[in-house]
Amino acid sequence: MADDVRFAHASERHLADLLDFYAVEWEYEPVEFVLSWNPDGSVRSAFRPDFWLPTHRCFVELTTMNQKLVTRKHAKIRRLHALYPDVMVRLLHLRDYQALVAKYDLVQVPRAAA
Repeated sequence: MADDVRFAHASERHLADLLDFYAVEWEYEPVEFVLSWNPDGSVRSAFRPDFWLPTHRCFVELTTMNQKLVTRKHAKIRRLHALYPDVMVRLLHLRDYQALVAKYDLVQVPRAAA
């Protein structure tokens, strides 16, 4: 349930509330995928998708960033697919979030800076 989770952004709570309403099972940020390592073996970069939908066997990443900043997120997802080809991630952009807000008459939250 969304009430038991501390979300990084209000848009994530909106999505969780919709998933709950439609009885879609989800977990919030359950897995971190390492994308690159330092020479000593420590993690240099990683990616933690927002939601895991176990019934659908896919991750959902929601971004309300300025579109110019989304390029880095796309690069992380491409890297994730290269390293973990069996992992499915669906990226929802600002326009997707805005469509959900309009369709379900939600109160839109301000765009995230980064």
